[in-house]
Amino acid sequence: MTDDPQQLEPSPEFRARARVRSRADYEALHRESLADPETFWSRELAGLLGGWSSVRQGELPDATWFHGATLNVSERCLDRHLTGPARHKAALIWEGEPQDAHGQPETRTLTYLQLHREVVRLAAALTALGVGAGDRVIIYMGMVPEAIVAMLACARLGAVHSVVFGGFAAEALHSRIVDCEARLVITQDGAWRRGSVVPMKPVVDAALALSPGVAKVIVLRRVAAALPVNMTPGRDLWWDDALALAHPSTPSAPAQVDAEHPLFILYTSGSTGKPKGVLHSSAGYLAGAYLSARHVLDLQPDDLLWCTADIGWITGHSYVVYGPLANAATVLIYEGAPNAPDPGRIWQIVERHRVTILYTAPTAIRAFMRWGDAWPAAHELGSLRLLGTVGEPIGPDAWHWYQRTIGGGRCPIVDTWWQTETGSIMLSTLPGAVPARPGRAGLPFFGVDAAVVHPDGRPCAADETGLLVLRRAWPSMLRTIWGNHERFLAGYFAPIAGVYFTGDSARVDADGYVTVLGRVDDVLNVAGHRIGTAEIEAAIGTHPAVAESAAVGRPDDLKGQALVVFVTLKLGHHASPALHDEILAQVAHEVGKFARPDELRFTEALPKTRSGKIMRRFLKEIAAGRETTGDTSTLEDLGVLARLRAAPEE
Repeated sequence: MTDDPQQLEPSPEFRARARVRSRADYEALHRESLADPETFWSRELAGLLGGWSSVRQGELPDATWFHGATLNVSERCLDRHLTGPARHKAALIWEGEPQDAHGQPETRTLTYLQLHREVVRLAAALTALGVGAGDRVIIYMGMVPEAIVAMLACARLGAVHSVVFGGFAAEALHSRIVDCEARLVITQDGAWRRGSVVPMKPVVDAALALSPGVAKVIVLRRVAAALPVNMTPGRDLWWDDALALAHPSTPSAPAQVDAEHPLFILYTSGSTGKPKGVLHSSAGYLAGAYLSARHVLDLQPDDLLWCTADIGWITGHSYVVYGPLANAATVLIYEGAPNAPDPGRIWQIVERHRVTILYTAPTAIRAFMRWGDAWPAAHELGSLRLLGTVGEPIGPDAWHWYQRTIGGGRCPIVDTWWQTETGSIMLSTLPGAVPARPGRAGLPFFGVDAAVVHPDGRPCAADETGLLVLRRAWPSMLRTIWGNHERFLAGYFAPIAGVYFTGDSARVDADGYVTVLGRVDDVLNVAGHRIGTAEIEAAIGTHPAVAESAAVGRPDDLKGQALVVFVTLKLGHHASPALHDEILAQVAHEVGKFARPDELRFTEALPKTRSGKIMRRFLKEIAAGRETTGDTSTLEDLGVLARLRAAPEE
């Protein structure tokens, strides 16, 4: 790696083995993917998908892909590997959270053959319970192998799964069940989280008291005697009892569906508080997940990928399940919290299983930093060869810490930008082809035509802040919002005619690297200056006492908007007037005096979703002195809001 802090080249050893090894090769492939998509996708998807009569029909917002092709996503991820060397290769390596007296966890390994058998068994059971192509199935589970089995079993039947994150409360689960009109729910009795049992079946019971349309519930035993479970006769079945229902003569052949057949609905929060059911197709989604996992994560046959995302989120769908399994990769999944029983657990897992690719969120990286360097230093992390980040912009300070402390200075970092709606990675740096630039997401992936434009659609100049848009259809794009196509059109295609509006602000440099600055409503206009909150947060993050920050705007009669920043500190550091002034000076030095926050508030925690995203809309309301409104069901800790309202200003 080069010593240039602004640009980090892949090592010659990494580049020699990478799937794409130079910028010239990347640019040639990218040009081809846009100018000659038929040739590009035919070659890149060989062995995964074929038989289409046209690669794309129509344009944004209604483009369809791989017209005439049929497939089964489960078969593409499992069956096709069973005649080759991957037959007895590990598909999933699972580690549970609890440890025995000797510090040893429960582990399980499923080979591709074993995973296939489990999927076929559950698919037969679902058939016996009346589930067929097009039916919607809710999966409300923790990070256990059976959750992935359930996803693939639905895909095998052509049923549409909707995975609901296992931390959601009953009302949030109920709203999703009702919206997609699910007929069956798959859950478990409870899950382990930070040493405690989190009940799940009681949440399902409460949700179904309001959702009469669900006919059957399948319940996996995970915590057994640790949690009493109420089973409703005629509706609820234990997992093993459901499997026993399958008739021996039930066909095991996967259902072949059209390329545009719905694969899953995944609900994502909207700015209005009402979740949106993002609908993804079968062939297009799989193509995007497969190719991006292959090239951005640079999957090699001997890799062990640990994407730390829960399968309740799109990152878990694309880079825990569908993308890696379509590539015959080995995936690690972990049930619990990364700091259970202590902050060394995540590094213990990397060392124990010899993880080679770690893909996690900036929020998690900042937590690792806050816990201290001693934890990773106590473990052998030399197996790691590639690091990745996903979920939000990562500041340079966290980027360098991750590369230096976790990657040992030898691992490239792929900073990836994409959305639930895009289905797969849109911007990144192919790790063997081009240098990474800390804080910049990178270059458009294959098939992606990204641009930064003014609100009227005019392109921005280099390094000029504007709106990030995608100008052409891509295979893994969402097809609609379930039951509300008008919301789909209004939210993504009405703001700027002819393009997909991402909702993010960004800038692109002269070399084509895109820096994503955050949501448009996180770009503030302070006294005529457009200030990206991500820039403010990155500047504050360079202070050695700061663990994390969130910048928001509040109305101001003089400036239009005033800048308010909430800051959490690393262990061993305490709020003081001197530290307050140091942080303000840091922003003035890093960004400019015009960006100096009007208010800075120290807090022990920030309001976050269970996936780790900061809920800035609540912080905006608190900063403005208003009551917090809207759906709070996604918050990990509801008490944070009350403590923030009660906290005095520094």
